[in-house]
Amino acid sequence: QVQLVDSGGGLVQAGGSLRLSCAASGRTFSMLAITWFRQAPGKEREFVATISWGGGITYYSDSVRGRFTISRDNAKTTVLMQMNNLAPEDTAVYYCAARTSLRHGLQDVADYGYWGQGTQVTVSS
Repeated sequence: QVQLVDSGGGLVQAGGSLRLSCAASGRTFSMLAITWFRQAPGKEREFVATISWGGGITYYSDSVRGRFTISRDNAKTTVLMQMNNLAPEDTAVYYCAARTSLRHGLQDVADYGYWGQGTQVTVSS
């Protein structure tokens, strides 16, 4: 089992910044990557950014590349996502997830076996 606790959301004005945190514990050696997804009201959950658990390789969605930065602490227990220049369209519940399968694809939620509880990010215009 893996436990993920995500935090750091809040209310910010457009152009502002937030830093999200995802703390992992348990059988973390079974994780292939930690990925952030987000879900806005009435929309499907969408891929935001990922970092591989072993090599620290990162990848971003086109909508956040250049504004968001995903990183991992040296102890490899916490993944951070620095979000800069936030816009109202970034408003969503953000979830961190542990990828445990390579069967479906990086951006397919079916590859993710563990999820955090979600943290709300609201960007006002």
